[in-house]
Amino acid sequence: MSQLFTPVKLGSVSLPNRVIIAPMCQYSAVDGKANDWHTIHYGQLAFSGAGLLIVEATAVEPEGRISPHDIGLWDNETEQALTSTIQAIKKHSSIPLGVQLAHAGRKASMPRPWEAGSAVTPENGGWQPVAPSAVAFDKHFARPAALTIERIESIVASFAHAAKRADKAGFDVIEVHAAHGYLLHQFLSPLSNQRQDQYGGSLENRMRLTLEVFAAIRKVFPSNKAVGVRISATDWVKNGWDLAQSLVLCQKLQELGCDFIHVSSGGLSAEQNIPLSPNYQVPFARKIKEQIGMPTIAVGLITEPEQAEAIVATGDADMVALGRGMLYNPHWAWHAAAALGAQINAPKQYWRAPPHQVKGLFIED
Repeated sequence: MSQLFTPVKLGSVSLPNRVIIAPMCQYSAVDGKANDWHTIHYGQLAFSGAGLLIVEATAVEPEGRISPHDIGLWDNETEQALTSTIQAIKKHSSIPLGVQLAHAGRKASMPRPWEAGSAVTPENGGWQPVAPSAVAFDKHFARPAALTIERIESIVASFAHAAKRADKAGFDVIEVHAAHGYLLHQFLSPLSNQRQDQYGGSLENRMRLTLEVFAAIRKVFPSNKAVGVRISATDWVKNGWDLAQSLVLCQKLQELGCDFIHVSSGGLSAEQNIPLSPNYQVPFARKIKEQIGMPTIAVGLITEPEQAEAIVATGDADMVALGRGMLYNPHWAWHAAAALGAQINAPKQYWRAPPHQVKGLFIED
């Protein structure tokens, strides 16, 4: 039996299999509001047969967007727009749904990936980014304003308010974005956090904001729903954030009731040197799973069904996530199940789809 296509639980949330659709920004919102593009995009992914679909990085306040075109969840209008998309999906699919709550920090107010240029200025619809310290990511990014204690407290509150809205919108899972060089990761790494107060310096202080955000979300998000965290296990830069510090963070998160860790790496520094190859981040997930015992999601250059199966079957991680791979092939989970001799859920309208050699692929209940 394929281990990839066995059920798994994130806290009280049951997933039918261990294939996760990772958050992938679409840069297609208007004033933070999801629209028809998101309904169509996530609608097709909802028919993928994956165990969990996590919606893209969703800003908890307007200044937390990576670009002016990111979706958000900070007021009634953004909540209603995203709710409309989620309701349409739930009407036709039983896939569990998650949302990644995020704040871009110093990597905010940038153009979309397919648009050349540096930071978007306030005159052109951008804004002043914020960060733990007034240090820009590189010459293409705006110099951020260092956050005051009062603004830090307001950002924690923004995460909690967004979590309440996520619950009302119908999400089953929240993933807190503390990876890829965005705001929470900026506080974690000594490369970007040069503060001298209770949010900087020691590891305990640098972890403080991430732990406060997690605790605030867990307090307001229903206990029968799951909350996890996406981390970069290392900056891939000397004297930066690393696996040893990640293990301490994961232990603290587990004590607060964290249901899973989604293990990435990098994104914090332009000086990173990442040894890209298949499974290059999987050892981080394995070490966290071994030492902390929390369910882990491995991600990064996982493309083949047999590769994903081996990661789960050998215990390297409990789940695997695909981002770009799912954009390239929204039916990746179908094809993986066929290759591994497993069955998978699909809408009745698609039951006639499989070729003769893989008859019986779909669970017809």
